[in-house]
Amino acid sequence: MSLAVLRSRAQLGVDAPLVSIEVHLSNGLPSLSMVGLPEAAVKESKDRVRSAILNSGFNFPNKRITINLAPADLPKSSGRFDLPIALGILYASSQINIASNICIDDYEFAGELSLSGEIRRISSSISMAIKCYKDNKKLIIPVQNAKEVSLVDGVQAFGVSSLKEVVDILSGSIKKEPIAHVADINFDELYDDLADVKGQYQAKRALEIAAAGGHNIILVGPPGTGKTMLASRLNSILPPFNKNEALSSAMIASIKGESEIAESFYKRPFRNPHHTSSAVSLVGGGSNPLPGEISLAHNGVLFLDELPEFDRRVLEVLREPLETGLISISRAKCQVEYPANFQLVAAMNPCPCGYLGSQLKDCVDSEQAIRKYQSKLSGPLLDRIDLHVEVLEIAKEDLTNQSLRGEESLLVRKRVESARHTQLSRQSKINADLTSVELDGLCQLDDDCKKMLSKAIDVLGLSARGYYKILKVARTIADLNGMEIVDKKAIQEAIGYRKLDRFIK
Repeated sequence: MSLAVLRSRAQLGVDAPLVSIEVHLSNGLPSLSMVGLPEAAVKESKDRVRSAILNSGFNFPNKRITINLAPADLPKSSGRFDLPIALGILYASSQINIASNICIDDYEFAGELSLSGEIRRISSSISMAIKCYKDNKKLIIPVQNAKEVSLVDGVQAFGVSSLKEVVDILSGSIKKEPIAHVADINFDELYDDLADVKGQYQAKRALEIAAAGGHNIILVGPPGTGKTMLASRLNSILPPFNKNEALSSAMIASIKGESEIAESFYKRPFRNPHHTSSAVSLVGGGSNPLPGEISLAHNGVLFLDELPEFDRRVLEVLREPLETGLISISRAKCQVEYPANFQLVAAMNPCPCGYLGSQLKDCVDSEQAIRKYQSKLSGPLLDRIDLHVEVLEIAKEDLTNQSLRGEESLLVRKRVESARHTQLSRQSKINADLTSVELDGLCQLDDDCKKMLSKAIDVLGLSARGYYKILKVARTIADLNGMEIVDKKAIQEAIGYRKLDRFIK
């Protein structure tokens, strides 16, 4: 045989499009040429493949070798094609005798080869496993990817460690057992408990509202008041991951090449980028665009501490994904779309020195400096954050009481789950995802509520988006309180969570 065709898959966003590796041996001067839009890492595979074949005990054909990666208009990157290219050369040169009970067309291959013939880990193996399952194909993957591939129910995958092992499997010399699927594990105990936070009852109430309705929240207060501690507890009161959510988040982490994906499979993401992060690190990018922090926080929490210290242009890129739950990245060669359905938790000091409103220290900043600091956040961005919460110093009685513990996350989460069940039963979505038309139908307000909202629009200078954010929060408060209607008390509490609208226009 002088022609071999094997299957593999590229990585394009969250998709894993099929790639056919065609290897042809012909007479002529010995050479190896590769076509089909390969990037630098793929072009370099010819040197890795040659050494891997020789060091695995096989012969490298002394012929003209042409390798085509089809379709030709699809960009191919990374070393994932090393293994199928090497197998194609061996198969085309009749150095592999496929066992009678094995059809090579039933398999897909991916793996980067070392010079010794060992197979190294690749990225985006979960996307590839999902596609293999849908196409009813078997997958041969590096053993280092076995744990994450085991998260995909139904796929028949085999973890391998060397080129020689794959040849032995295909020839029937050894029998390899498929990767066992991971059992459902609850990582709930790995979350920090909300009960660890002393005092801060209003902030914890706001955190519960944010969890119940899927709302974004910003915590404003002096240093050392527990803003970061509160943010880190939000995941502990959110409903547990379901399998589809967990797999979606794991797939993005796999594309990024993150490790220990299986170990944290049922734990919601919590991403905490530093304020020096660039726009590309947040939204993703590169010639072959990879996901950024907002996609890695999909189905979890994105925590931005010291929010005004982020570059304003960096923060503005959050506006679209906060509205749509998606981020589109366009490059010359391709355009990809990543999911970014996260809950934003931001934290900031109220002023440059940090002590505006503090009961312990006096603020030393001028009014002009305070306004300049707060205005680093644009009005359109603040409009997209539902809850603005003031976090003041903990009362000294609470702070010095070593036996004091707040309400446990488990109890709060039960109320959150009950409120979300009410929302899903009523409208098939959480309150944060409601449209303005749906809100008008679900929030039938009496005259007192309308007057209160009308006054809030004048005093706070609310936009239409800000108005509907208040309605969403009020609807969630009513759901937590077990109320079918949105009453005056819920509206009043929701308006109280728009602190920053008074200062930032």
